Amino acid sequence: MKLPRLATRDPLKGATAAARQSRLRGVSRFFVGALTLVVSQLAWAQAQPWHDLGREATPAEIKAWDIDVRPDFKGLPKGAGSVSLGEQVWEAKCASCHGVFGESNEVFTPLVGGTTKADIERGRVKNLELGSVFPQRTTMMKASTVSTLWDYINRAMPWNAPKSLKTDEVYGVLAYMLSLADVVPADYTLSDENIADVQKRLPNRNGLVFYEPLWKVSGKGDVKNVACMKDCPTEAKVRSALPDFARDAHGNIQEQNRVVGPVRGADTTKPPPTAPAGSAPAPAPVVVAAAPAASGGVDVKALLSGNGCTACHGVSNKIVGPGFTDILAKHKGKADLEAYLAAKIKAGGSGVFGAVPMPPQPQLKDAEAQAIARWIAAGPR
Repeated sequence: MKLPRLATRDPLKGATAAARQSRLRGVSRFFVGALTLVVSQLAWAQAQPWHDLGREATPAEIKAWDIDVRPDFKGLPKGAGSVSLGEQVWEAKCASCHGVFGESNEVFTPLVGGTTKADIERGRVKNLELGSVFPQRTTMMKASTVSTLWDYINRAMPWNAPKSLKTDEVYGVLAYMLSLADVVPADYTLSDENIADVQKRLPNRNGLVFYEPLWKVSGKGDVKNVACMKDCPTEAKVRSALPDFARDAHGNIQEQNRVVGPVRGADTTKPPPTAPAGSAPAPAPVVVAAAPAASGGVDVKALLSGNGCTACHGVSNKIVGPGFTDILAKHKGKADLEAYLAAKIKAGGSGVFGAVPMPPQPQLKDAEAQAIARWIAAGPR
């Protein structure tokens, strides 16, 4: 059986020669344009220098990075820690900087103090109100969410070994702090199951103020502030200041600021700006320890800075602890000097140079502690 022939239509049939040429030129331009677009897209894809860089993060990597705890306690891991456990961890790893009772010492400002039982009842700290002459703003006075305390301890403490605390130890340390502020009793065990109840007793839980115009894109500038518009103080009173010896404890602050925006930070390798006439002279800059590049094949400079040693010890100047030259001068002549120093570095201790204890450094390998001891014994410079 033969199929009928299908009729075809020539779109150019009957057209003039000029019309045929015009139509063909239009078709040609369309195909040339389409081909150019495809070629340019291919060239763009091949020219992307980042095209083959990186990879998708694994679930394990995301879990390791995603450690924040929100005010609604989302992200809080399961666990529990008693006040007594926290006290043990505190004395071993926290008291050297924050004092045995959170009252501070020569290093940081107090964590606990300035709150009362009345503050716990109403959720607002009276010593934060205008007109208060309380000399300090402690952490327990300012914190409005207990999740913030848990999160910071977990990710940043202790100072010389952040993220090294176990989950139950974080609960314990926070429980100890809360007990010092009378938020929880001394026999309390803080856990993920009762932390929301503790939030209801935080002294400044109602202290947050949301100023809506500040967050509106269409809002106006804050030129009509009502907080203090009459009888305002004309002179500021300095209630606390960074000690001279700690000015350069963390290196040059100016180099640690972003290169965008108005804030640059002070150049802490230089003295502060000249003070007004009649005021005390500016202190000389403090030089942080600068170790030789290596000692016995170990990079001592990296060890000292990487383990927080230069935050407390200068080469020849005291910061929090004695300078390394002072350590050598005190123990010079010991027959087993290197072994003695290596053991002290690992174990920590107090009483040799005053009451401020040096925390132990268990993260250091024996060979690393010996390299630092060898450098001190050879004459730090």
